[in-house]
Amino acid sequence: MKQHCRLPIALLLFLSVLASADSPPGTQSVDLAKAPAMSKETRENLIHAFDTELVYIRTAFPMGRVGLKLHNGVVTPNGQELQMMMSTYGPAAKPGDLARISDIRINARSIRFEINGGPVKKKKWYQRIEVGGVGGGSTPIAPSDSNANARGSFVDLIFDRSVPEMTPVQLKQLLMPVFDFNSKSPLEAYLETVPPKVKQAIKEHRVLVGMNREMVIYAKGRAPKKERERDGDTEYEEWIYGDPPQDVEFVRFVGDEVIRDEIMKVGGNKIVKTEKEVDIKKEPTEAKAGDQPRPANAPTLRRPGEAAPDTTPAAGPSSTRPAAPSAGPTSPGGTSPTDAPPGSPGSTSPNGMPNPGSPPN
Repeated sequence: MKQHCRLPIALLLFLSVLASADSPPGTQSVDLAKAPAMSKETRENLIHAFDTELVYIRTAFPMGRVGLKLHNGVVTPNGQELQMMMSTYGPAAKPGDLARISDIRINARSIRFEINGGPVKKKKWYQRIEVGGVGGGSTPIAPSDSNANARGSFVDLIFDRSVPEMTPVQLKQLLMPVFDFNSKSPLEAYLETVPPKVKQAIKEHRVLVGMNREMVIYAKGRAPKKERERDGDTEYEEWIYGDPPQDVEFVRFVGDEVIRDEIMKVGGNKIVKTEKEVDIKKEPTEAKAGDQPRPANAPTLRRPGEAAPDTTPAAGPSSTRPAAPSAGPTSPGGTSPTDAPPGSPGSTSPNGMPNPGSPPN
């Protein structure tokens, strides 16, 4: 009897192990509250395992020295604040992009992962070698481009206490909100970042009114034909897919949003969609030059301590024309000195001095 009872129990345990093994990474919670502090050996193993690893991006990464923070599965900044950073500093990586982990730093309570070179432009080892001259100066043997900007970013994985002991699999599960280590293609990684309705439409190669350009490219591919037209004061761009005698689809964009989708069927039927089917949050891609704050250490020609000039525009010139000069005293003959013929006594010379007239004989 005992043997019959043990068999179902063993079978249930075996099935539970299989179910946990088949579940995708990131769905299981990682509990490291009771784990000890990370050892030196584990640090070296994790750095060796994740350095130069290729990952697919699951959230937007802005360029700059601010980066992202990941704490208890929540990414900050997010929402409107993240959109403003993407607009101001530009995108380092967008959802679905393939990126490379270029550096890992394990600190006391956080782990920093830099992607695509990080936010700071680093020099190669040979760019630090300098050759001394006769006058005491030195010249680098391989000067670097000082105008080259860093294009990478980073994310800080933050813990409530010291960095705990963990395995590479557990660390990947903690990083799932920002990195995807299991995608087989950029499309699979991108589909995890869009709403379910858009995801299904992309899989079925359909266009929805309200999609952006990137979604249409994933759904239909790059358009072989594009036309720019104007409807009154509105300028639009139309992407054309297909050629007769097959179905021809016209996807109309205003800005980055699909406002009309028209399909001409082979039999002559026309399908036109103009009602918005999906609402996508718009992300600014470029910042205005005037909106960017002036750096505190910007170069200037003012002396130390000299106040900045007042940039407030002064009042414009008066529109009132100056009054004409009043006429001078008239001569006994009824003419003023300015009316006298040139060269005569009392007239003025071109330089404004009185003309003495002809010398006496």
